[in-house]
Amino acid sequence: MKKMNEVRQKIVEWQEMNTSYLNEIKSLLSDKKALKDFQVISYFTYSLNLLHKEGNENYCLGSFHIQNVGGRPLTNPYICIKVSSDSPFDFSGKYLYKDSKQKMRLANAWERINDPMDKQEYWLKPVEKNVLNPSETLSFSSFQMKWLPESSYAGSIMGFTYGDEAKDGINSLNQINISGTIIEEGGNE
Repeated sequence: MKKMNEVRQKIVEWQEMNTSYLNEIKSLLSDKKALKDFQVISYFTYSLNLLHKEGNENYCLGSFHIQNVGGRPLTNPYICIKVSSDSPFDFSGKYLYKDSKQKMRLANAWERINDPMDKQEYWLKPVEKNVLNPSETLSFSSFQMKWLPESSYAGSIMGFTYGDEAKDGINSLNQINISGTIIEEGGNE
């Protein structure tokens, strides 16, 4: 009888141990599945030079970064940088046009893929990068926005990331919002 109780106790211990192992395996599998999920983030970094005096040029220097923090690649990435319609900003950056006669291709070059006359939306794709693998970052670097304030001004820049796995687009984590007012000096010209 004592032997039988010892055997039963041993069986219960093994069952508990097996349950513990199975739970650990399930946890590891769910962690591994999370690593296989698609997750891409994008964000702006920028600096401003603002002079709140009429006739002085203000500017913003920025970059737009796409980071693959998931476990699956983003294929055929492209971005949209959207300037608000009421802003005084003049956007420029290092990008080429498809029919550009420029023979020299720059490293990390981007190509504008929408109408060059559109001054509100800039659709860009990297020239040499078709896949953004996990843990990689892709950047549209050193764009500029310039404006000459006349009185009050306000505007925003928004960013979106697209690709084969993100056809509806992914909003950037932040946007650039700039506003200001020119204060006239008391009667001094």
